[in-house]
Amino acid sequence: MTDSIMSKAATMEIPINSNGDSRTLGEDDGLEQDLQQVMVSGPNLNETSIVSGGYGGTAEGIIPTSSIKGITLTLFQTCRGISVAPSQSAASRIASQSDDFPGIPGSSMHHSSSSSMMAEEAARGVAVEKFDMMKKWGLNTYKCTKQLISERFGRGSRTVDLELEAQIEVLRDTKRKYESVLRLARALTNHFYSMVQTQHALGDTFADLSQKSPELRDEFGYNAETQKLLYKNGETLLGAINFFVSSINTLVNKTMEDTLMTIKMYENARLEFDAYRADLEELNMGPRDAVTMARIEAAQQQYQIHKDKYERLRSDVTIKLKFLEENKVKVMHKQLLLFHNAISAYFAGNQQQLEQTLKQFNIKLKPPGADKPSWLEEQ
Repeated sequence: MTDSIMSKAATMEIPINSNGDSRTLGEDDGLEQDLQQVMVSGPNLNETSIVSGGYGGTAEGIIPTSSIKGITLTLFQTCRGISVAPSQSAASRIASQSDDFPGIPGSSMHHSSSSSMMAEEAARGVAVEKFDMMKKWGLNTYKCTKQLISERFGRGSRTVDLELEAQIEVLRDTKRKYESVLRLARALTNHFYSMVQTQHALGDTFADLSQKSPELRDEFGYNAETQKLLYKNGETLLGAINFFVSSINTLVNKTMEDTLMTIKMYENARLEFDAYRADLEELNMGPRDAVTMARIEAAQQQYQIHKDKYERLRSDVTIKLKFLEENKVKVMHKQLLLFHNAISAYFAGNQQQLEQTLKQFNIKLKPPGADKPSWLEEQ
């Protein structure tokens, strides 16, 4: 009877849903009672064992079936409400498989953690780079400050190019004098502009009085014409003076200033060169052990780097000074000739010569009222 029941149970199909509940067990009570009887009083299984974890299980997963006899019925009756949780080995296999398939959530977690680690590494690299830059800047500043103080107190030596230093001093003195010329020329322009505007207003007043005073019409008319002519010639002279001021301003504040900026870079390079030169000389006078030799080699490299920089900037300064001198002579020759001819023609009352001077130097005057915005722009 037992064999027939077992064969009957083995050949029946029991559908199971997603939560592990059996739908047919509740319908066939007779089959359930027969199975319970088999489980309780079936064949002797004391000599057999159940391996947990499949074929790959270890000795720790072997459970004797004799210990299961008493609880088999209880487990069978409560199997409907049990939700099976995966073991640790299964979880590890799922996690390892999710690394191979990007669509599995574990893979995205792995990639997010790796990307965060890469971001941390990049931030750490930037911080280290900034720290190294600050360290180098601090060391360089210390050496240059030490060298500068030594030079001020007469304890340290400095590299001097006598010819170049003389040219630099001449340039600085020339710049100061040209700045004075520029300041005075601007003052002359402002004063002369005020005078020309006064002449223009005075000419308009004389013309108005000539219309309202019949007995003095001719006298007011002569003075009105004279003031209008002076105003016109004054506008022409102002055009020449403004061109002169603009050219001097470009020469002083752009051309000379650019050369002086290069000179400043050259002087800083000279200070750095002397600082590293003094450092190398100090190391050469010390002991010659392994640590000192390594420091001497590093100092020699830094000395050579700053020496090349110093020589390159010295060459740049020499070239710029040469071109600046040529440009200065060319510009000032033209501007001084313009200034002289325009002033002489104006005070000589030679209107034709004044206009010819402006044409000679390609100076175009703006028509009266050109600087004022149109009525559309004022809206």
